[in-house]
Amino acid sequence: MDYLEYKELYNSLRRPSDLEKHKGRYDDRLLDTLYTQKTSREVKKKFYIVKQNAPRMLKEWRKGKTILQLADKYRFPPILTAMLIFTEDGTPKKEFWAAVNDPDSLESPEVAEEVREAVEEDIVYSPEANQRQKERGIWGENLTHEWLDGQGITYRTENDLRDTEFTKTPDCLLDKPVVYKGHKICWVESKASFGDNTEFKYNSRKQLIPYTELFGPGLVVYWVGCLDDLECPKDIYVSDISVLDVKLEDYVEDQE
Repeated sequence: MDYLEYKELYNSLRRPSDLEKHKGRYDDRLLDTLYTQKTSREVKKKFYIVKQNAPRMLKEWRKGKTILQLADKYRFPPILTAMLIFTEDGTPKKEFWAAVNDPDSLESPEVAEEVREAVEEDIVYSPEANQRQKERGIWGENLTHEWLDGQGITYRTENDLRDTEFTKTPDCLLDKPVVYKGHKICWVESKASFGDNTEFKYNSRKQLIPYTELFGPGLVVYWVGCLDDLECPKDIYVSDISVLDVKLEDYVEDQE
């Protein structure tokens, strides 16, 4: 995706309702992923600032303001707003998350209804949102396997490598190197996130560069999309779902 188009779309996703405005033009997975990434980054930046207001939030809640009203006031995800209120009131986090998964377990029907509303409104931190993210990850991994299997490329998965000596393992470690668009690759990593500069730099530092040091050059695929002009570290190549149209070739030593 072109950076200017990405930036315009990214900046426009301020509330869950903003996703509806772009449906039809953009894939649902892309919209959901971008909104999730943006929300998660904003939460990391302001979490401790909002947390300092937890005593005030609890007082406001006790006086009659709802969780959704407070979430809107503090511009914070509903479920995390509820978590700050509950934990400030003495509820252990484990009990809070149990209530999120089963609001009916709460003694107060009124509080249970508020928690249900928070769960319905929160498209990033709700159990349903977590399930969507897991399904997106499985979807990407399945596409990776189908792409490699369809070309007769054999590999070991992350599970296959779990009990080996390797400290970090890619999703697919190829049994033999292949050629991708003229480049030798030894592994493929599947990502169900959007590959913008922030995400790619984080992935490179935490995973991709270590993979090159252990296994050689490789390919990371951002299945929901990525920027066209990412600056790639040495021996790391990037693609989006268009990789499915790419035919891999056998690698011959000294051919590069």
